[in-house]
Amino acid sequence: MNKIIDGKLVRDARANELMEKVKNIKDELTLVVISVGNDEASRVYVGQKEKMANKIGYSFLNLHYDEIEEEELIHKIEELNNDQKITGIIVQLPLPAYLNKEKIINAISPLKDVDGLTNYNLIKLIKKEECLIPCTPLGIMNLLDYYKINLETNIVIVGRSELVGLPLFHLLENRNATVTLCHSKTKNLGDITKNADILIVCVGKKELITKDMVKDGGIIIDVGINREDDKLYGDVSSLAMEKAQLMTPVPGGVGPMTVISLMENVYKAYCFQNKK
Repeated sequence: MNKIIDGKLVRDARANELMEKVKNIKDELTLVVISVGNDEASRVYVGQKEKMANKIGYSFLNLHYDEIEEEELIHKIEELNNDQKITGIIVQLPLPAYLNKEKIINAISPLKDVDGLTNYNLIKLIKKEECLIPCTPLGIMNLLDYYKINLETNIVIVGRSELVGLPLFHLLENRNATVTLCHSKTKNLGDITKNADILIVCVGKKELITKDMVKDGGIIIDVGINREDDKLYGDVSSLAMEKAQLMTPVPGGVGPMTVISLMENVYKAYCFQNKK
């Protein structure tokens, strides 16, 4: 039995569907990615986004700054907000420490916030209202749906970031899941995780979850991408695959879904902006 939840497979299927939608609109959709500094991983991620944007049929612009003053960056975002040719805007994270991430992200128009990280969109999500949803949680939900996984069950999330854990908690709760939200400092973490029918780990710590911490026959979504000696490791030990019913690989699981979810959000933002 194949135990792999294949993010690349689902990404490609969704990309084909999205390309058909984009072909049917006359306007050119444009995604702008703003990056600051010289983080090597960020450079790779921006390249992945550009490649997928080109495949879908979007125009792509990377505004890169080695350094930039906060007010200047916010002014640039406001210009992009007012430019009708720009469909979606994201700020590539992490930002250098001297910049106020919260202030900068919330300068983006909620209708162009294709990362779904503005306070406006996060509040809309909590209130179960139509909005742009953060890309990784959206990708995880689409993975679970593609594999027809029942969500009305006991789900444990390890990781409480605004990027993944918190929005995912609300998305799952909205689908009648019973959700427990933990983090790396939760006491007796293994006692909680090994009772999870679905375990989602998004902490960013190499192999935090070991084989003995997962349930026999459970489903594991490993969001972590940890680099060590030019190799990639998840937040869950690969040995957990021996006990799991289904599990995402690292790489090739959640990562591809994050990128295609961003592209889907660009199309959704266009529909919002044009009230279609």
